[in-house]
Amino acid sequence: MKLRTPLAKVRGLGSAKEGTHHWWAIRLTAIALVPLSLWFICSLISMTTLDYLAAIGWLQSPMTSILLILFVLTLFYHAQLGIQVIIEDYIENEALKITGIILLKFVMLFAGLTGIVAILKVFLGL
Repeated sequence: MKLRTPLAKVRGLGSAKEGTHHWWAIRLTAIALVPLSLWFICSLISMTTLDYLAAIGWLQSPMTSILLILFVLTLFYHAQLGIQVIIEDYIENEALKITGIILLKFVMLFAGLTGIVAILKVFLGL
């Protein structure tokens, strides 16, 4: 017994063999975000009593900068993947769907690069 109708075969509807990569990417970024988020939240809580210069000193630590860059990269990539799924699932107009996905990728790329540049500027003392 086959679950696909003959019409679905003709239209090419069905598995595009691309969903597995997307599914794994979302899961792996979510797993990576758990320790990174915990580190970031604990760091922010411990910095509540620090002054501006101490916070800058914290940001200029190589390990802190590396972890922050990893956090920003993982966060924006995970967000992009998740919002892309929402766009693909809930927008039926194909042109609007493609435009939304392209716009999403540019916005997330811009936001992620802005965060990384800000971290690097503080790290390098620029």
